[in-house]
Amino acid sequence: MTSTDTTTAAAPTADPTTGRPVALDEPTAGELTKRVVLRFLRFLLNAAIALVVALGAWQLIINLLDFSPFISRGPADVWAYMFTDPDASANRDILFEAARTTLVDAGIGLVTGTVAAVLVSLVFVLRRGVEATFMPVAMALRSVPLVAMTPLIALIFGRGLVAVAIISGIVTFFPTLVNVTQALKSVPSHTIDLVTAYGGTPRVALTKVQFPASLPALFASMRIAAPLALIGALLAEWLATGKGLGYMMLQSMTMFEIDQLWSAVAIVTFASVVLYGIISSVENVVLARYAPGRSAGSPV
Repeated sequence: MTSTDTTTAAAPTADPTTGRPVALDEPTAGELTKRVVLRFLRFLLNAAIALVVALGAWQLIINLLDFSPFISRGPADVWAYMFTDPDASANRDILFEAARTTLVDAGIGLVTGTVAAVLVSLVFVLRRGVEATFMPVAMALRSVPLVAMTPLIALIFGRGLVAVAIISGIVTFFPTLVNVTQALKSVPSHTIDLVTAYGGTPRVALTKVQFPASLPALFASMRIAAPLALIGALLAEWLATGKGLGYMMLQSMTMFEIDQLWSAVAIVTFASVVLYGIISSVENVVLARYAPGRSAGSPV
């Protein structure tokens, strides 16, 4: 083989979609899209199977334990309450309006808690003394039951959106902080040494090497934290704001609106699955670009 042939064989190929030169081992835009679509379809299939199993288990438990029909409702009862009863339209309007409030509360808490946890994790890695000082304090605060903290938070910050964001963000903050900090510290030292050898600062190594390597841990934490953010939002609505599904569930239980109560529980459960799916979809796109060998749900 001539030197010209060698040069040609080693030259990067071109992405047929964008025309941008890419390395031979770098996936093209078409390949990335295919991977994302396949991962998303696999998630939808798994979600559908999980939904069928959950509905079957729900009805089976009611039948086996012989719960009183006065307090128990099955999937068919919830479906009728929301879609086929004469008052179904009014029932849906009430439930969906409350659900919208809860989802906004949970979304704000999830975003603020995750952003705060990532920023604190970056500070911990850059300043190890800060981690040694404040991580034990953070873990001690985490051991305090959120139910006990909620009235105090509502007293200090009021009963509005700020209090809800703090309460919902707390349950998101701590698992993300621990997982991302550990992932940032687990990057092989030789990769950081390579950046340093080429004149890179610790901050450059953090942004160019450590943070991209921690993305799987970040998304895994967010998938875990999404249902927790919903729980935090429900708790805040129950004890602080008097709005959303949390307060509706409390009222339904007090007034024995059993159909409404079970429907609200079903909506919360479904919303948790949807949030998980949205985060997994975003994870698929990001990891397909920065970590092609990883997929949503892979071990961290």
